[in-house]
Amino acid sequence: MTAAQSSSAATVRLMVLGRRLRDLRVSAGMSFEDAAVALDVAPLTIRRMELAKGKWKLPYVKTLLEEYGIPEEEARTFLALAREANQPGWWHRYRDALPNWFSAYVSLEEEASLIRAYEPHYVPGLLQTKEYAQTVLGAGLHNADEELARRVAVRMERQKLLTGTEPPELWVVMDETVLRRPMVPPDVMRAQIDHLIEKIAQPNIKLQIIPFGVCAHEGMYGSFHVFRFPHEEISDIAYVENLVGAVYLDEYDDVTNFQEALDRMCVMALPVQRTGDFLGDIRKEL
Repeated sequence: MTAAQSSSAATVRLMVLGRRLRDLRVSAGMSFEDAAVALDVAPLTIRRMELAKGKWKLPYVKTLLEEYGIPEEEARTFLALAREANQPGWWHRYRDALPNWFSAYVSLEEEASLIRAYEPHYVPGLLQTKEYAQTVLGAGLHNADEELARRVAVRMERQKLLTGTEPPELWVVMDETVLRRPMVPPDVMRAQIDHLIEKIAQPNIKLQIIPFGVCAHEGMYGSFHVFRFPHEEISDIAYVENLVGAVYLDEYDDVTNFQEALDRMCVMALPVQRTGDFLGDIRKEL
């Protein structure tokens, strides 16, 4: 995955099926060209299907499974999974309020078993209160109350995954600057800190803070996220956001650089066990 993705970006489930479809083709001893002949399409179409570039045409999938010699029952299960993966995620109904490139991010977040993040500017979206989110998401918006309300609604909906039946592990490293910057009124920031103290009591949430005393570190280049999935077909993915889009990286060397940077920042940050007391001390100063 690279660069900004459209609102029709494939879900992680479709990516998993794409990898499986590739493996089935290879096991059948067929090339892109061989599979393309079976569908009477260009080889690029097969490649795009395996890379989950857009939704699948189920008749194409059915024909390929037959060509690959997949047993009927197994093929039926695969088609059912493909049909489900083709369905838009819950965030599709908020597409008017989401940047085109952000839909892929929500899909990654929904399917991840581990989300690691570094944030130097503001509390990460999954840990924000509604009032804090309104300030962050309202930056740059003018006379757009309805759009802001939709953006906040998406953020609140996303947070439900942290309390679901199988929530991901969330491990965030955050600069002390995030807690000190007067970007919201003091009462909103106190409520936000209370919320953080409450959230870190959950066993699946870890928060570490890099204090002002730590000067230069690798996170100074900006915020980023790393996703890990419970699917062996999907490698770890790093996400870097900017003003006009985002980049999704899944090459091993690229992602490893981000993971190792996070590891080193975790060592530089206060231990997880001290986060609650540190947050409490800052709250008293507000």
